[in-house]
Amino acid sequence: MRKLYFLLPGTTNKFGGGGLWAELKTVHLARQICPAEIVTYRQRESSHLFLDDCLQKADLDDCIFVVSWGFDVPKLVAKLQQHHIIYHAHSTGYRFTLPPQIPIISVSRNTMGYWGQKSPNALIYYLPNQIGEEFGNLGQERDIDVLVQVRKSSEYLLEQLVPALQSHCRVELLTGYVEDLAGLFNRAKIYLYDSAEYWGVSGVTEGFGLPPLEALACGCQVFSSVNSALADYLDPGFNCHKIAGYSREYDVQRILAAVNSPNAPDLPDSFWAEYGAQKLGSRLEVILTEINAFFDHRQTQQSNIEGLSWWRRGRLLTKRSLSKLLKKLGVRS
Repeated sequence: MRKLYFLLPGTTNKFGGGGLWAELKTVHLARQICPAEIVTYRQRESSHLFLDDCLQKADLDDCIFVVSWGFDVPKLVAKLQQHHIIYHAHSTGYRFTLPPQIPIISVSRNTMGYWGQKSPNALIYYLPNQIGEEFGNLGQERDIDVLVQVRKSSEYLLEQLVPALQSHCRVELLTGYVEDLAGLFNRAKIYLYDSAEYWGVSGVTEGFGLPPLEALACGCQVFSSVNSALADYLDPGFNCHKIAGYSREYDVQRILAAVNSPNAPDLPDSFWAEYGAQKLGSRLEVILTEINAFFDHRQTQQSNIEGLSWWRRGRLLTKRSLSKLLKKLGVRS
């Protein structure tokens, strides 16, 4: 196994968020399989290598650089083009393409499907994000009726639905970082999450959407949008409810009914195993074994499968249209 260098802009609160926490968990999983280190490239940190220093090493053939920070990927790929690279893909929609020599590890099936169309000649794998062991149902009394994280929430949720609910039940809004999110989820009966508008305006997609999954693990009933990667695991009517369903009044009716009859969905252990460290570690070992074998092959073989460039798409479309025309005219091609 080659050594992995996970590239991050930094690891301090300045770069905090779901993407960073998920990547740090992946680093921990990788360390159970092969040597793995964090390398920062925007800010120097005393506890981690810095990319420019790392590139001064004489021999990097036995290393793989893992890039993941969407907006920085094109720049990093150009800088590291002489080295082995893996793209750990979270969100989609960043409008860049990748050559077939860069394997892609996708955190959701939604993202895997995107790259399956975008880079059909690349190796592509599925490795969902890990849910922390602290997220579980403690079976305690729940003193919060409805819990909402303000960040990523839609205007409808914050300006219409929340005010309508506040006159009927206790609603708590989270406006900043929470140290013990699992504890808060265990105090709440309902968790509301509506990110479709946020990501639609941003131009990129929900990469995984851990909060609704974490809330489910803690026994909350979840009302959520099902955009992008959320559709990987949310199943309205079975493990959650679809939010923003037709009218505000209908949302209020359904949420208040859930508040008055709090019944957390009973999901099988097999559902949670997919996001646990044991299964993810086994998946990652298989993936890294294949990628290492691929990099061995790449050292002696050039790519020779024609890609789907814009000009080839045009040629194939013309060929297909001509074939249909000849068929209509009864002419054999």
